[in-house]
Amino acid sequence: MKTHLLLAAAALLVATSLPLPAVQAQEVSLGDIKRIDLVRNDLSVPGREVIQALIEFGPGVSAARHSHPGDEIAYVTEGLVEYQLEGRPPITLKAGESLFIPNGTPHSARNVGTGKAAELATYFVEKSKPLLVLSK
Repeated sequence: MKTHLLLAAAALLVATSLPLPAVQAQEVSLGDIKRIDLVRNDLSVPGREVIQALIEFGPGVSAARHSHPGDEIAYVTEGLVEYQLEGRPPITLKAGESLFIPNGTPHSARNVGTGKAAELATYFVEKSKPLLVLSK
């Protein structure tokens, strides 16, 4: 788990140390899931960008199975979140733990606690593609 925390800390450091213009957080609510986009900026790699968002889940709420056109680091900030990545057994993380989700890997997330759960999601993705693609 220390490796996951170091990766999350490194990603956060990289994402927050880039020269960024002032950004107004944008909030999107989808039922009992709320997404607050915190940072969106081009990376030094052409055609790639970083997006950082706070995702909040109501009790018992699941995010549908989906994938991203790049890598994701999920850092749980509150509650208990169960992640199901294709080809792997489910893993439950509590506040302070993180998970690396490889490019294009179908996955889902579910709040398995009794209260609200939240994650800080950092995506390193292709700029021209939709951030989220629903899976079967």
